[in-house]
Amino acid sequence: MSRAALLVLADGRFPAGGHAHSGGAEAAVKAGRVTGAASLEEFCRGRLHTTGLVSASLAAAAALGVDPVALDGAADARTPSPALRVAARKLGRQLMRAARATWPSAELEALAGEFPKGAHQPVVLGLTARAAGLGPKDAAYCSVYESVSGPATAVVRLLSLDPFDATGVLARLAPELDRVADRAVEVARGVESGDGVDALPAASAPMLEVGAEWHAGWAMRLFAS
Repeated sequence: MSRAALLVLADGRFPAGGHAHSGGAEAAVKAGRVTGAASLEEFCRGRLHTTGLVSASLAAAAALGVDPVALDGAADARTPSPALRVAARKLGRQLMRAARATWPSAELEALAGEFPKGAHQPVVLGLTARAAGLGPKDAAYCSVYESVSGPATAVVRLLSLDPFDATGVLARLAPELDRVADRAVEVARGVESGDGVDALPAASAPMLEVGAEWHAGWAMRLFAS
């Protein structure tokens, strides 16, 4: 295992397409639910413990070698919003392009062939971590960090929020990221050992789902989702 590979995968400059997505923050800003650092922190906390936990569990399970096709079906079932399913597959397709160029593997090739229009991003992330020689906890950490860093970065642009304040939000959430990553790995190991994909968490975030559908209909927007 190379911990340097984890830094490459988690780097915001890794060309996985995440910079074009706000993780629901653009709709939350427009609706007045995110207005500054304090409300951003609450938004990120809610996202972390719902979609963040689900995504991290999927990524950790994929890194363990659980059938990615079954995991993709589980991801679909846990994403009620059609707009979010489209966004997740677009992100998965972009990540797959970067992953195949960076850490070529037969498993990545097989998944790309199975889902030519893109598998769900957390599944691709977990398989990418596996191809890079990383473990389930590494995959979970990448996923939970993405779940909060994307919105934080977006809000800096959307509200001209001081980047120091946005980084402070991420730092204050760090202990919770640890707990969510640990929980995701625990669940993923259960899935691997026989519990099956139905044991994956299905924590819901209705406002993210509603906001995604609203956001998808905008004529003008800064982010894709």
